[in-house]
Amino acid sequence: MKIAIIGYSGSGKSTLAEKLARHYSIPKLHMDTLQFQPGWQDSDRDWMLNEMKTFLVKNKNWVIDGNYSWCCYEERMDEADQIIFLNFSAWNCLLRAFKRYLKYRGKVRESMAKGCPEQFNWEFIRWILWNGRTKNAKDRYQYLNNTYPEKMHILHSQAEIDCFLRSLKK
Repeated sequence: MKIAIIGYSGSGKSTLAEKLARHYSIPKLHMDTLQFQPGWQDSDRDWMLNEMKTFLVKNKNWVIDGNYSWCCYEERMDEADQIIFLNFSAWNCLLRAFKRYLKYRGKVRESMAKGCPEQFNWEFIRWILWNGRTKNAKDRYQYLNNTYPEKMHILHSQAEIDCFLRSLKK
């Protein structure tokens, strides 16, 4: 089983990846752990691409959460048995990100790179509400839906995630 989880910041990609990796007993990769170095510094793109390629070759089953359209995106989407798009509203994502901040304030989540404690600042708020919702991103999601309709799951709320997870237990 290969599962790609994509969607907007704060929608719950990493949490869903954790649950699916546990359910299927498969390796997971949180792309944010590759993207960032301590202190929220961006990783070298060549290094990140190499790490992603190594993960894809090494694992016949996986769950990967993250967008990063420049990092083996087409390969991940093509290889995936399921593509899960968390298409939550901007305000819902903002609320979820704020709740996450309150829970992990001053700590580093398991799904984040070492040395990157949880933060909630104006730059991140702008990203959630506007900068991360570009026409290019929306077009990319629409392209996936048109190209892989048989393996796309578009979920719009926590209730839909919960329903999706319950359906796996059957």
